[in-house]
Amino acid sequence: MSGIKKRLIIMTDIGDTVIDEGTEQRDAAGVVTRADCIPGARETYLALHQAGFSIVMVADGLVRSFHNTMEQHGLDGIFSAWIISEEVGEDKPSPRMFAAAMKAMGLTDQDKSRIIMVGNNVLRDIRGANRFGLHSVLIDWSKRRPFDEELPEDHAEYRIHRPEELLPLAEKLERELS
Repeated sequence: MSGIKKRLIIMTDIGDTVIDEGTEQRDAAGVVTRADCIPGARETYLALHQAGFSIVMVADGLVRSFHNTMEQHGLDGIFSAWIISEEVGEDKPSPRMFAAAMKAMGLTDQDKSRIIMVGNNVLRDIRGANRFGLHSVLIDWSKRRPFDEELPEDHAEYRIHRPEELLPLAEKLERELS
């Protein structure tokens, strides 16, 4: 790591944000045993970590699935906290998911202005982040689900098309915080 901790906090979904859901292999219990990363995602998240950004997983699914895929790609050590719906007992857009992430990081409401939530699901990631008062970043890499915005809070503040676009966006937002 660069040694200089960045102020911007990156909360991120995993499915179709880091991992390509179309490549997931599951066991009989529904646990993802392996999956491929979206092209450029592994390198981007490693670079974000190396640059000093705190990255928090905020994902819906089974704990073992995320451990399997993150270990497979050498990403298990980049997260400052893992907030997974199986442990929280609710899925996004529940505010409990975002509150758990903030609590795990020792953050308060005053810190919300320096947090982005990156995700691919408008109704879960973007709506949840916006309702909770966080900045939202939609990655529209996958076309597996629609990006329909049903409510005003479904509109992402930022939109990227490939994982590689996240690093320059994070650096820009970090500069704006200074």
